[in-house]
Amino acid sequence: MKLRPLLALPFALLMPLCALAGDERVAYTCDNGSRIDISFSADISGRPQATLHFADEAVLLPQVPAASGALYRNGDIRLHTKGDDAIFEDGKGNLRRCARGAVAPVMPQAAPQPAASSSFIDIAGNVSYVARIALPTNAILKIRIQSGQRTLADQRYELNGAQVPIPFSATVDRDLMGRKAKAGASVSARIEASGKLLFATAKPFPAMKNGQPITVDVVLKPASHASAH
Repeated sequence: MKLRPLLALPFALLMPLCALAGDERVAYTCDNGSRIDISFSADISGRPQATLHFADEAVLLPQVPAASGALYRNGDIRLHTKGDDAIFEDGKGNLRRCARGAVAPVMPQAAPQPAASSSFIDIAGNVSYVARIALPTNAILKIRIQSGQRTLADQRYELNGAQVPIPFSATVDRDLMGRKAKAGASVSARIEASGKLLFATAKPFPAMKNGQPITVDVVLKPASHASAH
C-alpha cells in the first residue's frame, strides 16, 4: 500500500481539463518553441500548487520547499519558477527553460544546469516499532525532516488501517541545509490517534551519509519512552 500525504490530497497526477476550467492561466514560451499554460492556486488546506495545462488533460504539482523561487513537484515532474522565468522537467530527462509571455528565453550556447534540477533531493524510508500492537484505523503518522533547527519538510499521513512498516518520502532542498561540514538532514516521526500520542522517535534518525541521502529505517518507541516534537 503506497501512502500519500494528506496535504497533497485530493488530487490526481492527471485530471480532465474540464475540472480546472475556471483557473486563470498564464502562458509561458519555452526555449524549444513550445508553450505551456500554467495556473496557480491552493488546495483545500491552503497549500500552493501549480497546474500544467496540456491539450486535454492537466498535471497538478503541489509546492515543496525551495531555497529560492517556488518549486512544484509531483513524482519526477518538476516546475521551478522565479519571477517571469520557469524551468520545467517532464520526468523523462527533458528540461525546458521558459519565460512568461510569447517570447522564448534567449539561452547561452552552454547553459549550466539550474539549481532546480540538482539541489533537490529525495529522502525516503520506513517507519516501524517493535511492540506487538496493532494501530487503530484512525491513526495518523507525522514525519518531520530537519537540518539542525531548520525544518525542511513536514508530512502527515492518514493511515486508514495500514500497519507498520509504513513507507514515507519527501523532497527537500539541499541549499536549505547550509554549508557547514556537518550539515545534513535527520528524520523524526510520531504516530497519534484521537489526539493521543502512541509512538514517537526518542531522537532523530540521520537521513544522509557522505552528503547523499540514504534509506531511513525509523524505529519508534512507545509514547512513555519517546520524546515529543
